Amino acid sequence: MSTSVNHLDERTQDSAELLEGIIPSAITLAMMLRHRKMAAWLRTEFDGYQDVEAAPPYRRELHGHIVAKSPQYGWIPAPVDDQQKKSFGYMDLLDGIKALEKVCVNCKKGNGNRVLLDKEEMATLQKQINLTAELAINLSREVYGRLLRTVRAAIYLWAQELIAEGISGEHNHYSREERAKVAHLDEPDKFWRKAMEDVDNLPIPDVREVGFFERVFGRTG
Repeated sequence: MSTSVNHLDERTQDSAELLEGIIPSAITLAMMLRHRKMAAWLRTEFDGYQDVEAAPPYRRELHGHIVAKSPQYGWIPAPVDDQQKKSFGYMDLLDGIKALEKVCVNCKKGNGNRVLLDKEEMATLQKQINLTAELAINLSREVYGRLLRTVRAAIYLWAQELIAEGISGEHNHYSREERAKVAHLDEPDKFWRKAMEDVDNLPIPDVREVGFFERVFGRTG
């Protein structure tokens, strides 16, 4: 299978390209370069994390707004104090990239995604605020978008360093010498940590919104 670092680099900066399509290409490249740690991280991002402890910090304790379901008004802000917001108003996003991206693509700017609180946490908070209503966390589109942009930025940074080392152009395989030259770049932690710090200063696009016709007729292409 042929792959190009340059093309991968371009795709990370193209808002028309979804991350669900970029990651499989990045995995192929990582395997060709024998970057096993990078390939493993990319696969886990694609499939999702089974264990909260294994999830990177950009997926954990993401803050949202606690809302309660009112029979008359639907979902409204829950009557919680600052301490309760701090204790209950966050969640971990462990789903695979495809599911997270689908939420973000279908969510308009300024909106969010509502996720019910864990049963035990809901029961505890219901008791504290003396409500029997269902409770959920509303995570903004920006929270999902930042997570996705961080992963995309990590791939971008990796591709940039590969190019700087002279790994460019179309390839069906890489020589032992070429692989050895970039062996030190098999460090996903380094790239996603840098992505977390610099994502707002990198040429990484926001996740696009689905247009009206796509919503009505389904995705094209």
